[in-house]
Amino acid sequence: MDGNTDFSGISDECTAEYILSNVAEVVERILTFVPTKSLLQIACVCRLWMNCARRVLRVQQKLTWVSASGPSNYDGHALCHSLAEEVENVYLLPKTVLVMVDSETFSGQDSSYKQKKARKTHHSPDSVEELNRLFPNGCDIMAIATPGVVLTPSGSHSGPPKEFQEGEAGYAIMFPRMEGVDIRPFHFCKRTISQSHLEEAGLVNNPDLRVVLLFGYEAYKPGANRFLNQVLEPLARSKALIAGGHVENVFSPERECCGRGSYGVVGLALSGPRIQGASVLLEQDVSSPKAAEATIRRLKAANLPERNTLGFMFACVGRGHNYYNNQRNVEADTFRKVFPNIPLFGFFGNGEIGCDRIVKEDYTLCDTDTDSLQHGYTTVMTLVHLG
Repeated sequence: MDGNTDFSGISDECTAEYILSNVAEVVERILTFVPTKSLLQIACVCRLWMNCARRVLRVQQKLTWVSASGPSNYDGHALCHSLAEEVENVYLLPKTVLVMVDSETFSGQDSSYKQKKARKTHHSPDSVEELNRLFPNGCDIMAIATPGVVLTPSGSHSGPPKEFQEGEAGYAIMFPRMEGVDIRPFHFCKRTISQSHLEEAGLVNNPDLRVVLLFGYEAYKPGANRFLNQVLEPLARSKALIAGGHVENVFSPERECCGRGSYGVVGLALSGPRIQGASVLLEQDVSSPKAAEATIRRLKAANLPERNTLGFMFACVGRGHNYYNNQRNVEADTFRKVFPNIPLFGFFGNGEIGCDRIVKEDYTLCDTDTDSLQHGYTTVMTLVHLG
């Protein structure tokens, strides 16, 4: 706009109309305060607003999340209700969503074989369809049910994380499209595992691979452990950080390639030069708050930035308060004490995957063989920085 433009004699209404129709800098600034769903609608008004909205979306690269704990007073899981209320107010366009819910009250498409009839469950078709409707078309949703959930309350990176070993709880982490960061969901069963599929997922022959979050399901089935090793062997030889564990079941994406009850592996492969990671293993002999703090503090050696960093805690169902003389929330509270501004998420599962490892821009510390990646009665505590 010409700095000498004279608005004298023009009403305030006409001036505002002129500015909102012609001055991109003002429009763009205003649109930074608009939630993404409304922003996409605003983009249809005119070409100027469309271009401004696109620029705003490109810079909205800070991930966010919605979490909830029950019991829910509504039909469906507490997380589904919270998402329905809050997802319209987020300031990013989700490209990938990682959902974790408790398997006690949420029944996915391959409903948990362990659930008792007396328990309140939210049955799969409606819940899964509702989840898919909440996010844009083309958004990759990975949704998993686990025996227990670890989450940070919505709205604050510094909020106290909570461990839920029983009861209704869940979270959804929303990753936008980020420059220099490639997040690829993957799903393998015995029918789809192959070298070409591993390459397509970015798990092998990928020099930019930095972090792999990996979750096995139906791990108790004969052949499941051998199958998991097919995925872990090439990863153990890579310079990537591997973290995750065994979950109860996977209800999104749909398991079209294998039958109900079949074992398999899902996860997210994170590639790109901006990604950094670090993980430590709380071994079986770590059974006091003091010992837990000493182990978690080792993550400080990675010196990762706190901004745009997530914490993940993958713990055995046998740990938690049962492992710490009935003291609750020990490991989550300790993580917050060491990293007060990093949100923590994760689960209690049926086995843990991970090791001590640091992945930085130009080096990786700790090479690991396949056998030392799988554990029991441990916790894998992980930091993932997305640049």
